[in-house]
Amino acid sequence: MLGNGTLAYEHDKDGRSTELGGCTSMIRNSLHDSFLLIRYTRNQLTLMTDVDGKQTYKDCASVSGLRLPLGYFLGASSATGDLTDNHDLISLKMYELTVERDLEEEEGEEVLLPSVDNMEQFHVEVPEEGMSGVQIFMSVLFTVMGLGVLAVVGLILYGRWKENKRKRFY
Repeated sequence: MLGNGTLAYEHDKDGRSTELGGCTSMIRNSLHDSFLLIRYTRNQLTLMTDVDGKQTYKDCASVSGLRLPLGYFLGASSATGDLTDNHDLISLKMYELTVERDLEEEEGEEVLLPSVDNMEQFHVEVPEEGMSGVQIFMSVLFTVMGLGVLAVVGLILYGRWKENKRKRFY
């Protein structure tokens, strides 16, 4: 996700409006360690994973046109929203890559805020989910059953009230 201080994180939609990419990996209850490789070079961020413990990385996500300023810090979070998950960050190794640059790249403008060349390409519209046919049927069924139970209870109470009213005049 891209956080440049001007974009708000939407908790209700899990940050979909600032999401640049991602992938899913099955690491729960794994018998071995899982590894994540993050590489940023030439305005491209690449994410690779090793979840099999074989030290072979598979492509996970790639974002091109990402411009990051110098002098920022890297942070990691393991918030999941579910209390049953536990993530441990065992180690973090950082290396500076040596990349040959041509004259055009060296004379590039200084980046002050993190940005992406075309942020609209990452915008994901999450449609509101309507009720399915089964959900509508079950809702109507339980509503009718509830009204039926209320009617029976009402009739029983009315009958008792009428019987008690009649007994008073003897």
